Amino acid sequence: MSDALVPDIDPVSAPYWSELAEGRLSFQACDCGHRWLPARESCPTCLGTSWRRETASGRARLVSWVVFHTAHHPSFANRLPYNVAVVELEEGPRLISNVLADHASLRGDAPLRLVIDTGESVPLPRFELDSRSVPPANHKQDQEKT
Repeated sequence: MSDALVPDIDPVSAPYWSELAEGRLSFQACDCGHRWLPARESCPTCLGTSWRRETASGRARLVSWVVFHTAHHPSFANRLPYNVAVVELEEGPRLISNVLADHASLRGDAPLRLVIDTGESVPLPRFELDSRSVPPANHKQDQEKT
């Protein structure tokens, strides 16, 4: 088994990988309004083939994650423990990624920002906690009635 993991890049997914290499994360958007990742030939909602590529803002939220303590592929052995996260882009599409943060600091709905990791065989979209969007822990809303 090879230690390198590389994606299957085909004509439909090639623009996604090219744009990552140029520092942008893109997704597909259909005329019906649905947006999605990963790349596919037709809209998963209406099955239409009239879609376009859009660029993500880089803002996202953490939907779910799991922390692996066992490497199920040799390329992950030096990363233990590592997380695999479901991330929802501000524009709607979800993707599987990693959050580059201490695992104890991960929280559902945590705001994230995109970091494109170019240290792998192909650029990969990863995310960091976006502390600029997180209210202080003691933040309270004024609930007094006048």
